[in-house]
Amino acid sequence: MPDLSTLALRRTFGAYATGVALIAADIDGRRLGMLANSFTSVSLNPPLVSMSFAHTSTTWPALSHARNFGISVLGAGDRERADLLRRPSAERLEGIATRKAGDDALLLPDAAATLMVERHSEIQAGDHVVMLFRVLDHCRDADADPLVFHSGRLHELAR
Repeated sequence: MPDLSTLALRRTFGAYATGVALIAADIDGRRLGMLANSFTSVSLNPPLVSMSFAHTSTTWPALSHARNFGISVLGAGDRERADLLRRPSAERLEGIATRKAGDDALLLPDAAATLMVERHSEIQAGDHVVMLFRVLDHCRDADADPLVFHSGRLHELAR
């Protein structure tokens, strides 16, 4: 009989390396953000990306009220910043520099890549909601290598 426990699935899913991204916005003067490794491109025309959020998330329900969002892809030099961005929601962005874009979007000024997005649609998927976002603007630092999440840990890619 297959082992479909959460632990077994995490171990198997962890074989696939993913990037690490921060989604953030300013909601009525309150900076909110959360890390996700579920960020992925979906479509070039129209330009769409996706992120998934657990139904148990306490940050996404508040963050979801933004008119637009900033997605910042963390770079290889961002291990320490990633640790800070894992703090409890109320202190997560303390001491973290951000810049505002659009109405509400917050971006990390020195990220490997940034995107300003708006909500496109959502799909209920098991214990998560999959959010599709339309890309409004984007920028890439061609010299930045990504920070990746693999087997439960952060890694830098070797050049």
